[in-house]
Amino acid sequence: MDEPLSKPTIRDIARILGLNASTVSRALSGNGPVKAETRERVLAEAKRCGYEFNSIASSLRKGVSNTVGIIVPRISRQFFAQAIGHAEMELNKEGYSTIICQSHDRFEEEKQALRTLVRSRVEAIIMSHSIEDHDSSHIRAIVPDSIKLIQFDRVFYDLPGAKIINDNYRGGYEATRHLIERGYRKIGTLAGFMNTEAYRERLRGYRQALLDAGRKYDEDIVFFDSIVRDVGFRNALKAIDKGCDALYCTGDYSALGAVEAASSRGIPCPDRFGVVGTADEEFDSLMRPSLTSIAQNPDLLGRSAARSFLDSVRTGEELASSVVRVHLIIRESSSGMR
Repeated sequence: MDEPLSKPTIRDIARILGLNASTVSRALSGNGPVKAETRERVLAEAKRCGYEFNSIASSLRKGVSNTVGIIVPRISRQFFAQAIGHAEMELNKEGYSTIICQSHDRFEEEKQALRTLVRSRVEAIIMSHSIEDHDSSHIRAIVPDSIKLIQFDRVFYDLPGAKIINDNYRGGYEATRHLIERGYRKIGTLAGFMNTEAYRERLRGYRQALLDAGRKYDEDIVFFDSIVRDVGFRNALKAIDKGCDALYCTGDYSALGAVEAASSRGIPCPDRFGVVGTADEEFDSLMRPSLTSIAQNPDLLGRSAARSFLDSVRTGEELASSVVRVHLIIRESSSGMR
């Protein structure tokens, strides 16, 4: 049986090229003065012989990691997957690696993820907080001031750092106005969790659209904590029993449940029941009827979060916050009363 080949080391590369090990180390890490020609020779030899640079060990020596942590509620959701992907692309272009964690929308798992990233000496944390978070005290307690904090989508405004958010008020307003314009008469909402700013803003937009149209805001047809499919189904049945002929849903999964609820009652959607969701998930166009939804541009959210960190590193200035526009994508589920 052949002996396993040993991994090449910095000393091996130095011996082959006739250089000092310290010179090779500086060339590989990008730190310290090394002639461009020498660095190119070292990198070429490292690639040829299959040398693997130990970035973790290097970061422990330097005290910095060239690594950014990302925490999201659920990687499986298209919205968060796209945001992660585009943030990662921006960071990778500038030589940063990423550590990705998910909280599964649980408070304790989010705390564990934060501790893991702090122990890993990340330079920044990009995060969207768990739906179980009621305040930001745990984040303040775990994350030191030396780590830059960039929040996106779900944010706490009392925390330092950048906040990259959608125009959630505009999304709620446009969705509700669209249902009004399509002739629906009693429009309820499957609202989210009121401990989260994004859901509060969507509800505010819904309410204002009703008031601007001369309609009453009725909290009896506002169904809170409705962001998943089964809860959407149950609360949509309640909305139908209260006489609603349309629902603005603050998430696409609850909207899917609403369409299924109407179908279970034999109520044709959209002829007698209209639905608008939020997030423009991939399944929206595959449903029958296809789902009208507020697109949140997660690609731009992810890029903006990464750029806020990278621009701050480059310029030495404070992290920049931004608001990303949303837009309504009209499909079959809200085509109007007949």
